[in-house]
Amino acid sequence: MTLPPFLRQALAGALLAGLGLSVLAPAAVQAAAPQVRTQAPGFYRMMLGDFEITALSDGTVPQHMDRELKDAAPGQVEALLARAHQTLPVETSINAFLINTGKQLLLVDTGAGRAFGPQVANRLVGNLRAAGYRPEQIDAVLLTHVHSDHSGGLVVDGQPVFPKARVYLDQRELDYWSSDEARAQAPEQKKPWFAAGRASLAPYAQDGRLRPFNAPQTLFAGVSVIPAPGHTPGHSFYVVESQGQKLVFWGDLVHAEAVQFPVPTITISYDSDQGTAAHHRLAAFADASREGYWVAAPHISFPGLGHVVPDGDAYRWLPAPYSLGVEKR
Repeated sequence: MTLPPFLRQALAGALLAGLGLSVLAPAAVQAAAPQVRTQAPGFYRMMLGDFEITALSDGTVPQHMDRELKDAAPGQVEALLARAHQTLPVETSINAFLINTGKQLLLVDTGAGRAFGPQVANRLVGNLRAAGYRPEQIDAVLLTHVHSDHSGGLVVDGQPVFPKARVYLDQRELDYWSSDEARAQAPEQKKPWFAAGRASLAPYAQDGRLRPFNAPQTLFAGVSVIPAPGHTPGHSFYVVESQGQKLVFWGDLVHAEAVQFPVPTITISYDSDQGTAAHHRLAAFADASREGYWVAAPHISFPGLGHVVPDGDAYRWLPAPYSLGVEKR
């Protein structure tokens, strides 16, 4: 039997009343959920042939690139940053990279640790653990150079963070940061960097776990190093190859993606030899774009993995596409 409309409405009202609900009362509003304002753990994985590569975030550091970048025309840095929708200070990534060869765990750079204070960086160990590894599992640390945002994570309160790892760096890099003469000749703002670098290396040297090399050289199966001075005297690129795939770890070749890819001749105050650094940047951009291999960059937005492609007379960065599956590439 079909009920008339007024009976259907009455019946519905009675049912709601029986449930303690009102047909006239508005729906209750939920209290606003609190904002979390934190990111997920900072690690990203990809396969390179038979090697597993894990990018690890040590956090970010604010940088006034308008003050630090050199050899730019007036207003050029600000214009390039604005074109990329970036504002000053620029939030610059600090990335490190873990290579699992299947036989060894090799960490390229260590982040800043506590070198910049308690509120900046110091995320690497937490993200290493989140990625499924522990500091005591690291077999070797490969330093691109000894600036604090790359070597500061070696120690905490003077104690080694990686208790079983050997630390590799170019002999020229070790000689420079160990030299009292080099320290005396350095600009005043850079003199404290010498004490910080020495403190990071000290416990590993005392334990006989410091391994200086003379690049170019093969360090492990599938892992070699080539010299790339300019940013520092012993600045190095690490090259990883497996099953026909190649990845080059650039160290501090690039500090400002939005500026230095379109204008590679722009340098930064942190370079010890800005002309040589610019020369290596131009050569590296040209080689990476021509050969098409993967690049890992500590100061390009996390995860700092991608490719370089030509863009007119300059270059452009292509970040790695996000993938849920860790596949061979």
